[in-house]
Amino acid sequence: MNPTAPSIVIPPVTGLPASFRWGVATSAYQIEGAADEDGRTPSIWDTFCRAPGAVHNADNGDVACDHYHRMPADVALIKSLGVDSYRFSVSWPRIQPGGRGPLNPAGAAFYDRLVDELLTAGIDPWVTLYHWDLPQELEDAGGWPARDTAYRFADYSMLVFDKLQDRVKTFTTLNEPWCSAWLGYNLGVHAPGRRDFDDSIAAVHHLLLGHGLATQRMRAASTGDHTFGITLNMGTADPAGDTALDREAARRADGMGLRIYLDPLRHGRYPEDMVAELDARGSAFPIQDGDLEVISAPFDVLGVNFYFGQDFAGTDLDGNTHDEAGEPVVRAVLPDTPRTAMDWPITPERFTKLLVRLHTDYPGLPMVITENGAAFADEPDTTGFVTDDDRTAYLASHLGAVADACAQGADVRGYFAWSLMDNFEWAEGYAKRFGIVHVDYETQTRTPKQSALWFRDTIGRIRGE
Repeated sequence: MNPTAPSIVIPPVTGLPASFRWGVATSAYQIEGAADEDGRTPSIWDTFCRAPGAVHNADNGDVACDHYHRMPADVALIKSLGVDSYRFSVSWPRIQPGGRGPLNPAGAAFYDRLVDELLTAGIDPWVTLYHWDLPQELEDAGGWPARDTAYRFADYSMLVFDKLQDRVKTFTTLNEPWCSAWLGYNLGVHAPGRRDFDDSIAAVHHLLLGHGLATQRMRAASTGDHTFGITLNMGTADPAGDTALDREAARRADGMGLRIYLDPLRHGRYPEDMVAELDARGSAFPIQDGDLEVISAPFDVLGVNFYFGQDFAGTDLDGNTHDEAGEPVVRAVLPDTPRTAMDWPITPERFTKLLVRLHTDYPGLPMVITENGAAFADEPDTTGFVTDDDRTAYLASHLGAVADACAQGADVRGYFAWSLMDNFEWAEGYAKRFGIVHVDYETQTRTPKQSALWFRDTIGRIRGE
């Protein structure tokens, strides 16, 4: 058997143009390691990983994939996959230790080398400025619920932009602010592990304000043809049943998960229904004069991270319509589909639905899929090769979903597979593997999986190579 060929029948992806952007994606804390080298100071994830019970197996990103020391070989690996772009994030505490002050030359030198290595390999660098690694000192000063953090982020963004703008065209500000605000400050399951609803609402606003401030400043300082954007994680929110309660629950979930980000970004206002509901519970976005004008500063590309869609019910499992705090129940109900190792449903048809909805409700903004992928229980053979039919089929079905959305008018211009390689998967530690490249964490050996080879071949076929 040809080890590069799936052992199941996977229809070829069609309907994407030869000009489509193809890439793989990673983030700094998940792969770099070198946690205390060259002046880097702790981030909130370094601290969170030390909290008892916070991360599976008490894992941490101290070494991760050791990308900091293995970068040239990793770039060669990326090149072998046939992609034209690489999305990576810059470590804030590596560039600006402590979150304040001047650029750290030793930390910045790593990204200089990375960008140069990518360009030499013919790969376009796609920079994410913030992928969750807030310097711990800024969290100690209040974190994202504190307004000052937005200004600190804009200052940090300019340090990176000034250093790399001569060679990097695309800069995106935030990765998944929903995760930063909701998982980090309300549910407490991600760093910094706080559980305060009002803090999470303040974090939403200040994350968006930081995006707007950074975008305005980078655009004003640009001396070339740059593209600026933001990346949001989004799903679909459908009623679990044909009841008014379920429809209301789906509306609330859609409001908190999608519209409270895109409405201010694109329309310069928060959704009226969400503002009213926050007011009813005594909460509010901490808006100051001029904030919404800053937040809605024009940007050029919307990064879309999609993993699955959900249904929502307006009652709990006992039939109650309100929780213990008196708030309306919004209960997520996972669709009855096959699941990934994260227990996430596989819903490519909802991917199409989301992209078409974004095109319809927020028109005029090109989209790029900045993350899409799946974790499965990989079983490497004696050589380290993984025959991952499930992941290959997942990628194929979701690329097909993108093509279907494009056929319906959605302006989607590229796709980054998540992730380039197995890595530190946040609160799941190293237990879950999203990579299209297998990593042996004991030896740091990288081995492209079947899905990587399929991805490479699909790119070549669509380009007509």
